[in-house]
Amino acid sequence: QVQLVESGGGSVQPGGSLTLSCAASGSIGGSNAMGWYRQAPGKERELVAATTTSGSTTKYADSVKGRFTISRDNAKNTIYLRLSRLKSEDTAVYYCNAGSLTPGGNYYSISWGQGTQVTVSS
Repeated sequence: QVQLVESGGGSVQPGGSLTLSCAASGSIGGSNAMGWYRQAPGKERELVAATTTSGSTTKYADSVKGRFTISRDNAKNTIYLRLSRLKSEDTAVYYCNAGSLTPGGNYYSISWGQGTQVTVSS
């Protein structure tokens, strides 16, 4: 009964930036957090970033620390991912997710968005 609607994907040159958004609607039972995964062709899906609704816990993949920023607007039930200083290796399908993030930094998926393509090329 939860729907995650993503937007903001597209193509950008290396070194550029892009902002993804994900709006959640409906009941998200058991969820205290939202996050972003990505999957490149032939590679395993990986967690990029996640944040709790309260902001008490935030998690980033080592490969994006200092370049990507996850933020939220609780009034709009929306999260954002700011992708900066993009590299070709960031090219992937990015998936919005609603889940549970523990104080220890463990994230558990509950619901998924459809994914949006981010392509970084010259």
